[in-house]
Parts: sequence; structure tokens; C-alpha cells
Amino acid sequence: MSHHTDHDDFAFEPVEGLPELPPQGEEILWQGRPDWWALTKESMNLKWVALYFVVLAFWRFGTMIDQVNFATAFAASMPLLILGGIVVAMFMLVGFVQARATVYTITNRRVAMRIGAALTVTLNLPFSQIGRADLALRRDGTGTIALDLTDDDTRLSYLVCWPHVRPWVLRRTQPALRCIPDAERIAHMLGEAAEARVNTPQIARRTAAKPSAVAAE
Repeated sequence: MSHHTDHDDFAFEPVEGLPELPPQGEEILWQGRPDWWALTKESMNLKWVALYFVVLAFWRFGTMIDQVNFATAFAASMPLLILGGIVVAMFMLVGFVQARATVYTITNRRVAMRIGAALTVTLNLPFSQIGRADLALRRDGTGTIALDLTDDDTRLSYLVCWPHVRPWVLRRTQPALRCIPDAERIAHMLGEAAEARVNTPQIARRTAAKPSAVAAE
């Protein structure tokens, strides 16, 4: 089974998340979506965006408080806070739509990713083409499983796959099951399924701060 992408904006899905019925002998082990709030915070750096507008508002207030009274300085700062609120709300809407349009599927043969809100793309990634899977686990149990592909001829577009990619790895795009709940259990499931199918390398578990590898069970 070779890697391919399907553009299926208007195609009928016989099974949600898959462009066609799985062939005989292939079983769906898990399907899921990103946690929309975790995806929004992580992929769009929501905290930093909000902090940026708060700092701008305080800076505006600080530069005016020596020249005008408190009420006038506060009123002059409010538009920046309102603008920040609008931007954050827009990012939240984008994150929610992205998460709802996404379906990740793990079978006993492959990982499939139906991604994209405007342009829907399905990535089919056979275990034979996945050389390594890296798990970045967050404290709330959500996490990202990034897939390092072994096929040198496969070049995925970072922008087309975003936000379902390993962040900031631009030279060789790594598709990722992004911000999924119960990520550690799913990572072990993926490792066991891949090991049963082909002799694949270990699943590595890392934290956002300091990576460390452990062998898959």
C-alpha cells in the first residue's frame, strides 16, 4: 500500500474519515479528533497573542497617564483590549472548525488523516512508511503524535497539512495526530499495531521541554 492523498471535498465517505471502505482484512482500531481548545492554544499560540494585546494596552495606558486623567487613559487603552478579544475569538473559531473537520484513523495497517476545513485532504500513511513516531504529552493528558516518514520520495506541504504537523519542522514535514485526548494510550496502540504489521522502530515519548525516548510496549 503506497502513500497517497485524496482531495475529497465533495466525495461521499462510506466510513467517516476514510475516502473508501477499508479493504478486506483491515480493521479500524481507533478514530478521533483533536481537542479543539488544546489545538487552538497550541497551534495558534493563543496565550502569546492575548498577552501581546494586553501589553499593548498597558503600554498605551502608561504613555498617556502622565498627560491625561485616569479615565481618559483607560478609555484610550480599551480599543486595544477589544481588538485583542476579537482576534482571540477569531482564532478560537478557526481552531474549533479545524478540529471538527478532522478525523484521525488508526487501523491495523495504516494511519489515515482526513484534514482541512476549506480544502479537504486525506493522508494515507501505511505503517511500512512510518519510521518513527514521537509522542509529546501534555499535563492534561492531551498530546501530539508526530510521524516521521521513511519514504524519501514523499514530500508533504507544511502549509497544506497545518496544523496537523509537528511544529516548526519545515525541512521535512512530519504529519501529526495533533492534540488528541488520551494520547499516551493511543500512542501505545499505534506502536503495538505497527509492530504487529511490520518491524517498526520504537515510539518515543517526550515532553515539550525535554525529549526522552522509551520503548513501545
